[in-house]
Amino acid sequence: MAIAQLGEPILRQRAQPVTDPTDPAIQTLWQRMLVTMEAAGGVGIAAPQVFESLRLMIIASRPNARYPDAPQMAPVVLINPEIIATGGEPCTFVEGCLSVPGIRGQVTRPSEVEIRYLDIQGQPQQLNLTGFPARIFLHEYDHLEGRTFLDQVASPADLIAQSVWEKQCQSA
Repeated sequence: MAIAQLGEPILRQRAQPVTDPTDPAIQTLWQRMLVTMEAAGGVGIAAPQVFESLRLMIIASRPNARYPDAPQMAPVVLINPEIIATGGEPCTFVEGCLSVPGIRGQVTRPSEVEIRYLDIQGQPQQLNLTGFPARIFLHEYDHLEGRTFLDQVASPADLIAQSVWEKQCQSA
């Protein structure tokens, strides 16, 4: 699937609720999103990023070249997710996005989030996420609200080119 890039109007729209999580079109959508996310080396993806204005996302923490210390977590499909509460110590981390290639930025987010959502069978679920998985969720949730991580950066001085960031990580 094509990934919407910064400037695409869909990335600035609040996504619509999924009316029937068990609809075959929704089942196909999340499966295609998962393949797209994995092919792009992402740890999360939201439906607006694949040009679907729906409240559906996938989070999948795993160690990779960009996040070598990320915890391993099986992919979770979240339909119509809602934030119940956030908490923990605020944590600043350099984020990137499949829709904003080549740029990363320092973003401060809560380190804990409690959420509710529907699973792929349409069953209500509740989940508490901490650390990196909480960050992934909050990043993807921003996409459902029509925001990107760039909206969360405190200052343009907190932005960095991906290539520069990679060099800094290698020398650290």
